[in-house]
Amino acid sequence: MTWLVAGLGNPGDRYARTRHNLGRMVAEELARRSGERFRRARFVPADVAEISVDGERVVLARAHGWMNDSGPAYASLATKRAVAADHVIAVHDDLDLPFGALRVKFGGSTAGHHGVDSLVGALRTPDFYRVRLGIGRPPGRRDPVDFVLEPFAAREEPDVALLVDDAADAVLTLVREGLGAARDRYNRSGPRA
Repeated sequence: MTWLVAGLGNPGDRYARTRHNLGRMVAEELARRSGERFRRARFVPADVAEISVDGERVVLARAHGWMNDSGPAYASLATKRAVAADHVIAVHDDLDLPFGALRVKFGGSTAGHHGVDSLVGALRTPDFYRVRLGIGRPPGRRDPVDFVLEPFAAREEPDVALLVDDAADAVLTLVREGLGAARDRYNRSGPRA
């Protein structure tokens, strides 16, 4: 069975290290660990890298378009690679989780995350896995839209590196051992101590 890891984020260097790009960072980390490079997918506006996880084929993907409109690209990849919706893993930032928190789940609400909304619409189902990475709410009255598009503060970078690393491990555990093992091992309410 083939899996698809949708690393939600925005394209380009300007957004590479922003809060909204945590999903892309995780997909890139998984490719880096396997020594694979992303290549342009044929007939789909996305880059892909294929890895093998205990004999399971895993397609890592980064859409070329903006996150909020990226669902159709991931859904097209899923169709072309014969990936069922219940083998799609969306990795994304989450304002509603405290900074450094990590949650693995299957299905449910999108909680207003427009990238996940786009994926639900394109797949025509909310029944896929999500690896949610907490970025917390902006302080004071700052606009969440501006907040998610800002780079992490220098003091946050060590925790970001751990979060990306653990999220990559959570994806691998999900593929190898299933949801229960991934949740038990990686769900947490804040940065790793």
